[in-house]
Amino acid sequence: MRRIVLTVLCLALIGYGIFESRRIIEGPVVTITSPQNGSATSTTVLVVTGIARNISFLTINNKPAFTNEAGHFTLTLSPPRGYTSITVEAKDRFGRHTTKSVSITMLDFCPASRA
Repeated sequence: MRRIVLTVLCLALIGYGIFESRRIIEGPVVTITSPQNGSATSTTVLVVTGIARNISFLTINNKPAFTNEAGHFTLTLSPPRGYTSITVEAKDRFGRHTTKSVSITMLDFCPASRA
């Protein structure tokens, strides 16, 4: 009986270790929630938001970005008019990195002058 209890405890400890190490094994994960890929906007300011997990460093279009405790990030950009790509790159403490990109179109609506 004692061996069975000891075996179950060892298996539980090993299982818990594997469960907790999943973040280390998984590597950095990035999700861009806004803007949506392929969208278009006529605003002059673009707010990029998303979630990053298992990271130690985050950049958006090569500008440093920061996350809160829950992993949410927000950065305000003023991209040029036309087709624009937003790239979010994350690195973890082991040197692994991941990159996510979305492409949007920045529209330029100017009211026509009336004669």
